[in-house]
Amino acid sequence: MNKFMQWLQETIMPPMEKVGNNKYLVSIRNGLVLTLPAIISGSIFLILGNIPITAWTNFIKPYSNMIGVAVSGSFGIISLLAVIGIGYELAKALDVDPISGAGLSTVAFIITSFNDKFKLDTDNFSSSGLFTAIITAFVSVLIMRFFVSHNIVIRLPNGVPQAVSNSFVSLLPGFVILLLFWVIRMPLHININLVIESIFHPLLFAMNSLPGILVYTLLVSLLWVCGIHGDMTLEGIADPIFLQFLAANGTAWAKHQPLPYVTSSGFSSLLVNVGGTGATITLVALMLFSKSRTYRDLGKVAFPSALFEINEPVIFGFPIVMNPVVMIPFILVPLILATGSYILITIGWMNAPVVMVPWTMPPIIGPMMATGWDWRAGVWSAIELLIAGAMYYPFFKVAEKNMLRDELADAKNKVE
Repeated sequence: MNKFMQWLQETIMPPMEKVGNNKYLVSIRNGLVLTLPAIISGSIFLILGNIPITAWTNFIKPYSNMIGVAVSGSFGIISLLAVIGIGYELAKALDVDPISGAGLSTVAFIITSFNDKFKLDTDNFSSSGLFTAIITAFVSVLIMRFFVSHNIVIRLPNGVPQAVSNSFVSLLPGFVILLLFWVIRMPLHININLVIESIFHPLLFAMNSLPGILVYTLLVSLLWVCGIHGDMTLEGIADPIFLQFLAANGTAWAKHQPLPYVTSSGFSSLLVNVGGTGATITLVALMLFSKSRTYRDLGKVAFPSALFEINEPVIFGFPIVMNPVVMIPFILVPLILATGSYILITIGWMNAPVVMVPWTMPPIIGPMMATGWDWRAGVWSAIELLIAGAMYYPFFKVAEKNMLRDELADAKNKVE
């Protein structure tokens, strides 16, 4: 076990730390935050329009088109919001004007969304254009930084307001960005969206497969046991994929069509990480009834946050980090729950997530909401808690035995 931990620290952790701190991936992670209010708000309308109660369905049917406007106006523009957010965050990270970075990235993205008949295709504003949004933001901001760093810009006198001055600084790079994407899309007739979709298709396919989601789940857990926030480290890579899956599922669900993706956003956070990454709420529950006073006190402190999927108190307080005893169930439990959830969704015994639900929603309630009030998701979430608790129990008893021994030794030292 010690050799395994040493291998993790020396081989896996250094590159993962670099990934977590990469400016481009961080800009994706932070930029996508701009899409969340729209997706969550749109999810509320999506839920209201599809509550599986006959009386409600009959009542809401005359207003379904009105509700569809709110869904289209939120889910239908997540790529447009993403390019604004990512362009802003990357420009800020690269020390150029963030507003200009967001604006020029948006111009580039919109140019790519024109079809061969010179009409704006707003379908690309939805989830299908998410990777195009990322690429156009990167290219646009990098062009802007090149011009600024080489001082190939128009600078106005110091007395000019900063906002006006920045707009002129962005003028030359803005023209080059517009020209570049226009040439690619119009004279060359290259459909940038289709090209980018074909490039990223293998990654999308992999992340919607059982092996793919298991590899992702394993990496998250391994990072956590080494003290690195696994979910946050991989967000820049995984979130664009899971959000694209969720938007496609939400659209399909609203149209009463089969759901195309299993591992949409909410699969890992609500159906796998019940009560926090590693399903640690069950470990907290065991601590509440522990013979060890130390664990009981920690359980009382950690339980309120664990109920809302926040498990840092137990990860660093138990600790799970670098703890060879509990790291085994911490890694195995999510893999088992991911496998079970994937199979149940695939065979049609449970819906995949179709709406955006805050990851802080408690077990049972959160999965039901995310799957469009599918009661089976609530039942499965309860079963998951039992499975996780059963797996943690023997390892917890070993840790408890060691803690009781240490507490007894401390008590003897105080008496002496």
